[in-house]
Amino acid sequence: MDALLLSRIQFGFVISCHIVFPAFTIGLASWLAFLEWRWLRTRDALWRDLYFFWLKIFAVSFGMGVVSGIVMSFQFGTNWSVLSEKAGNILGPLLSYEVLTAFFLEATFLGVMLFGYKRVPEKLHFLATCMVALGTLISTFWIISANSWMQTPQGYTLTAQGVFEPADWWAIVFNPSFPYRLAHMVLAAFITTCFVIGGVSAGYLRRGQHVAAARRMLVLAVAFAGIAVPLQVFVGDLHGLNAREHQPTKVAAMEAHWRAGEPGEGVPLVLFAVPNPAAERNDYEVAIPRVGSLILTHTLDGEIQPLTAVPPDQRPPVAPVFYAFRVMVGLGIAMLLLTLASAWLWWRRRLFESRWILDGWRAMTLAGFACILAGWYVVEIGRQPYVIYGLLRTADAVTPTLAVGSVLTSLLVFAAVYFTVFGAGIWYLLKLIRKGPQPHEPMPQSDSGERTPARPLSVGNRTPDDATPEAAP
Repeated sequence: MDALLLSRIQFGFVISCHIVFPAFTIGLASWLAFLEWRWLRTRDALWRDLYFFWLKIFAVSFGMGVVSGIVMSFQFGTNWSVLSEKAGNILGPLLSYEVLTAFFLEATFLGVMLFGYKRVPEKLHFLATCMVALGTLISTFWIISANSWMQTPQGYTLTAQGVFEPADWWAIVFNPSFPYRLAHMVLAAFITTCFVIGGVSAGYLRRGQHVAAARRMLVLAVAFAGIAVPLQVFVGDLHGLNAREHQPTKVAAMEAHWRAGEPGEGVPLVLFAVPNPAAERNDYEVAIPRVGSLILTHTLDGEIQPLTAVPPDQRPPVAPVFYAFRVMVGLGIAMLLLTLASAWLWWRRRLFESRWILDGWRAMTLAGFACILAGWYVVEIGRQPYVIYGLLRTADAVTPTLAVGSVLTSLLVFAAVYFTVFGAGIWYLLKLIRKGPQPHEPMPQSDSGERTPARPLSVGNRTPDDATPEAAP
């Protein structure tokens, strides 16, 4: 293990721990805006109870997402200083725009959203919730733009020293892969939140707890999944066509496609194989003829660039890309089938009585997180050996003076801290979920008669009847 490999492992570990929380809160913020809107429209107390239940989960998840993301920015200076030197003129402003737009917007309204209930007008509180939801989407916009530029760079000029200078910011921000990757990521975040909500509500129904709230949440999860999951399949297909055009070697690794076949033979769909880079072939391959061409080119005899079209030192590691892509697609198909079956039973008015459907939602509660991680592995490992696709190799972007011992020590410290902090946070989230939605407690009064702020992180161990001013802490 050298400093390059350890730095890649460190960044991969940090971003794997980080991405699941923003992905969850992107969808959860919009879910909260919907719940509060329904409460204001109907005055049904159940909508309000659901809002405050998920608000607690959002607050914890948002905090862990912020904490886990801070470390990544430091790694650009410590581990990847050459990348910062070469591409900082482009990546620096893109990441700064996120701070100037999304972070400032979220920081302005997050406190009102978490602590302002009954201390500000209801419409202002709803506006704060909507602004936080908008902030998460704006943050996604800039992060995906920066990452997409590294995947499909354009709008730049290169100096004699190999430094990237911006030439056209419009082309940089809206690079060729950006629209597809933004839509794909936002839908993935919404679907992840949708299946968490559906899985939690199915668990309540199986145990006979919070039945009214669980029925409402499950119906909404099925309805939204019925829209978002098929739409994600469509967007994913467009994303794949774009990747075939701009990153053909990545697509070849996703399909473990080593050599071009005979003219008119088409590309098979490899269901399973053990990629063998040394022999440039697949062992134990199970494939369906021509189906790969149908999916990748929308024709039965279309061709894609094989891996052998480029030298071995320009190919990504095939096995992790190949397997991660199949994990993502396999879980996506399972989500689609579960959604279609649930929609059918909902139409037949048998959704809540079907034990196997409820167990299916419980089993798929975390499927969205697995899909997001697998998708990111495909994206990031698939562009190797480049950190800026086709222009700057990862080996040339690492800090040249890094000591192996320093990187290994920091990696171990990060792992210990992350597992401790996130272990505690996830334990608290599970405690909140086990408690479930509760009737919202009346706002406790201080001795002076002034209302005190809400406590969004409280598990609420007391029942509403016990929540008197004297008993409240």
